[in-house]
Amino acid sequence: MAQSASNRKVLVLPGDGIGPEIMGEVMRVVEFFDKRRIASFDIKQGLVGGSAYDASGTPLTDATLAEAMSSDAVLFGSVGGPKWETLPFELQPERGLLRLRKEMDLFANLRPAVVFEALADASALKRDLVAGLDLMIVRELTGGIYFGDPRGVETLPDGTKRGINTEVYTEAEIERVLRAGFELARKRQHRLTEVDKANVMESGLLWREVARRVAADYPDVELSFMYADNCAMQLVRAPKQFDVIVTSNLFGDILSDCAAMLTGSLGMLPSASLGAADASGRRRALYEPVHGSAPDIAGKGVANPLACILSFAMMLRYSFDLAEEADLVENAVRQTLAAGIRTGDIAGTSDTRATTKQMGDVVLKELEKAA
Repeated sequence: MAQSASNRKVLVLPGDGIGPEIMGEVMRVVEFFDKRRIASFDIKQGLVGGSAYDASGTPLTDATLAEAMSSDAVLFGSVGGPKWETLPFELQPERGLLRLRKEMDLFANLRPAVVFEALADASALKRDLVAGLDLMIVRELTGGIYFGDPRGVETLPDGTKRGINTEVYTEAEIERVLRAGFELARKRQHRLTEVDKANVMESGLLWREVARRVAADYPDVELSFMYADNCAMQLVRAPKQFDVIVTSNLFGDILSDCAAMLTGSLGMLPSASLGAADASGRRRALYEPVHGSAPDIAGKGVANPLACILSFAMMLRYSFDLAEEADLVENAVRQTLAAGIRTGDIAGTSDTRATTKQMGDVVLKELEKAA
């Protein structure tokens, strides 16, 4: 059931780099929805990353975290840039995002890789390999080697240093992300591939054991297994063989960026990070474009806003059960691309390059036509 406007509480965190520019175009879509009475939201804005550090000396304040925890969804732009690269590790802009994910317990990162027909020739792969591609990578987001202990850099007795990171997963952590993947597969093509390195990693053996057990509750979903290195090869050899891929934090980080480039540009890809549903069905969630802060083009008004707009569409679909409204946004993006509107990241040599605002203008025109 769709939530009422009073229950659609959204925290907007534009962040750094191109974040404020692309988020500005999303806010225009939000305003359009409100003015046309399609859907309305209780919007609050905050600082995160480098901008938060500049204002308060930390990449994420406790107050902003509390606001995120009490919101129905967080819409996130990007963090980071050269200005903050010399800060201590714990104050790096990216720590703000990692803290949000950890404290909100956003364990399932959904990374769709969809090739829009108008961009099938923009991929580094041949058209016949990617045309019609629609796969979903579900990455475990709060465990694994990025968070496991022991970790750190130690000095050995001979004076040399050793870096340590530990891959750690519990059955419960594995099961909940697998169930998220199986539920998604049920709404798609009913196929799920669990990806690991069970041939050399004991944690991978546990992933397979849990996957087989969970699969018994989803007899309508075909389960298969693949090693991570082979999966990377298969993504560039025959990507349309996949429907839903579920994997660990580290492998998901790598494979989702590999899959992203099948679509032609990181600037086209949204993502969702979801927590567990409570008794009322509400789950904490954060939505963000995949592309990062792109400091080289920040402030120039040329960034592609479509990934952020599509992240908003994912928010409509997964946090507020507004499937028709999500379709409206996604179709507006599809028609914008079909009209030949291109920012620099997806432009061919003969294409006229649009600004961030011009791209947003056309999306709004397409929404006007369809609404």
